[in-house]
Amino acid sequence: MRAALAESPPLWWSLLYFFSLLCGYYVVRPVRDAMGASGDPSTVFPQWLLDLADGAGFALGEYTLQLLFTGTFVTMVVLQPVYGALVARFPRRVFLPVVYLFFIACLLFFFGLFHTGVAGRGGAFFIWTAVFNLFAVTVFWSFMADVFDNQQAKLVYGYIGAGGTIGALVGPGITRLLVEVIGVANLLLVSAGFLAICLLCILKLRPWARRREEQHGETGGEQAMGGSMLAGLKLVWQRPLLRALAITMFFGVGVGTLLYNEQAAIVKQFYPGAEAGTWYYATVDWAVNGVTLLVQIFVTRSLLQRFGVAPALLGPAIAILLGYCLLAASPLPLMVAIVQVVTRSGEFSLAKPARETLYTRVDRESRYKAKAVIDTVVYRGGDLTFVWLHKALAVLGSSMVFAAGIFVALGMTLGAWGIVRAQRDLPDERAHEKR
Repeated sequence: MRAALAESPPLWWSLLYFFSLLCGYYVVRPVRDAMGASGDPSTVFPQWLLDLADGAGFALGEYTLQLLFTGTFVTMVVLQPVYGALVARFPRRVFLPVVYLFFIACLLFFFGLFHTGVAGRGGAFFIWTAVFNLFAVTVFWSFMADVFDNQQAKLVYGYIGAGGTIGALVGPGITRLLVEVIGVANLLLVSAGFLAICLLCILKLRPWARRREEQHGETGGEQAMGGSMLAGLKLVWQRPLLRALAITMFFGVGVGTLLYNEQAAIVKQFYPGAEAGTWYYATVDWAVNGVTLLVQIFVTRSLLQRFGVAPALLGPAIAILLGYCLLAASPLPLMVAIVQVVTRSGEFSLAKPARETLYTRVDRESRYKAKAVIDTVVYRGGDLTFVWLHKALAVLGSSMVFAAGIFVALGMTLGAWGIVRAQRDLPDERAHEKR
């Protein structure tokens, strides 16, 4: 890793960029989770919605997460054409800073809102945070595909991912250290500071993005992309690789959503009390981040270089499929924790870097527009589908939830296989085979 850093200045800036992005997100993520888990509906929902539900005899508090996930999906669908128009009409030097400046402005707005005590602030912040996470991260990886070509991506994406993992570890630590000292609202200013560092990194990485495009004879990213603001949806429908990526994303989200929601029910049963439940979740998160970091540093680079994306995509998918089979037979807390660690660490350390390298081999519209559709609308569509599916299956017990999850995991595995097949036809792959 030391040699790679010494030889690649853009890797340093990319590491700092991803570290700052995820650190800033994880500073405010506990605030989001606390809002979503609030037992006071007036904190989560606006007063007019509470009055409407009361008149209809509907208890909003019993469907808090389902309604928040639904609101997140609707927001994603509304914002996707706006993002598509921004990407189509403005060059990279404009729309990349605009995205992050917009998120900084939103943090400043919520900073003021949190001091008002207005009803519904929790739900608004929960939805905004989910939108921020997906859009900011997908823009990051799209930009990385401008900076690095395919061979470089296989060398550095594991290390860049490790930088993000370290940020994901540092962010909650900052929150724990500062929340009782400066208060919840001021944490939003800390997050905004990290996003400002992201803007600096974008400016520093621009010359390498231009150089990479010139070397490969690509249309310059400093020019407007053009095309329809809905082009991303059309590309996902038309191109086999993008369709396979969307299928994998949809069912991959389903695997995580079913597991996350059922884990909450099992923890409530076996670890009653806030302290015991917090200990369980903290242990799982620690294990996930620890395993992810080790794999990113010592395995991801060599695996992608020697064997390509196939084992990095299929290995985690098959492991998750086997894990769900075990959970259907024995849904115990320890087994749930093990499968959770395998699922999340495999996604963060292997599957996601493998998928991201593929975007270095497609055109800019696929890289920015189609990728945004997959990472936002398809992602939150999966969340919405499976959070309500879990609500229906939960009455039948944990074993039935995990039995249904076997078919979801199978869909994810078949999607991963579709990616492996489709990526063989990409130009760089054919050139590599000829050599």
